Amino acid sequence: MSRRTRMLATAFAAAVAVTLGACAGGSGADEPAGQPSESATYPVTVGTVTLDQRPEKIVSLSPSATEMLYGIGAGSQVTAVDDNSNYPPDVPKSELSGFNPNAEAIAAEAPDLVVLSNDTNKIVDQLTRLQIPVYVAAAATTLDDTYRQIRELGTLTGHPDAADDLATRIADEIAKLVKDVPQRSEKLTYYYELDPTYYTVTSKTFIGSLFGLVGLDNVADPADPDGANGGYPQLGLEALFSADPDFVFLADVKCCQQSAETVKARPGWADLTAVKNNQIVALDDDIASRWGPRVVDLVRAIVDAVSKVPA
Repeated sequence: MSRRTRMLATAFAAAVAVTLGACAGGSGADEPAGQPSESATYPVTVGTVTLDQRPEKIVSLSPSATEMLYGIGAGSQVTAVDDNSNYPPDVPKSELSGFNPNAEAIAAEAPDLVVLSNDTNKIVDQLTRLQIPVYVAAAATTLDDTYRQIRELGTLTGHPDAADDLATRIADEIAKLVKDVPQRSEKLTYYYELDPTYYTVTSKTFIGSLFGLVGLDNVADPADPDGANGGYPQLGLEALFSADPDFVFLADVKCCQQSAETVKARPGWADLTAVKNNQIVALDDDIASRWGPRVVDLVRAIVDAVSKVPA
């Protein structure tokens, strides 16, 4: 498995969001008014995290959580983000790592709240011993996880109303998008590419669940039926060609310079239905690997592609 694919798999399976390149498009994470909600009162408790007052120096080491924080209006409270958080464009990027967090480097930022996506290096215990509150926004496995994390971050940061509004808006927008998908007597199939060595996702992953909402069947499911590969199997070309997917979705555009043209040029790929019908969809790598507000943009890209195929 390539290093990038391991990172992407870890992002959803072990809750580390690591992506490459700059983000483009989408308004889901744009920051609303930064004032705390009138209904915000302290102390507040979320899980094992209790804050006596509104945090004003937040360190986010998860690109998805960073987008959530800005989406709920807490961006002005964020003083440092990890080296892979790149949206919105003006985030206070640092050399801090979410993939390999260092307690000493994090503590040097003097945060009153740290947001992580996993407990690599037992970082939670290390920061707790330093009396630094830590909220773990673990990788989502369903959209409900996304909505819950948005609302919990709203509670912790003093923006409960804005967070509830954002979660509700995302759910409503996705419901509308899915509702507008044409009904079919036979489901369309797809292959989702994480990298050019044919690592992919199954329906049991967060990404796979989004395609399921749109009514697509995943040709990779037989490659990891019991979840032994965490939902991230590597497909053999024979199996892929045999499945002959209706769509190819590329999540390796920025990292690996893949495109419809590079796919068409691969030996043997010209005979695939997706290639013959020009149903190769280039995605934004970052949007396709995060579970924050811009998940709406990912669902929209899937729906737009499917809607072009006559029912």
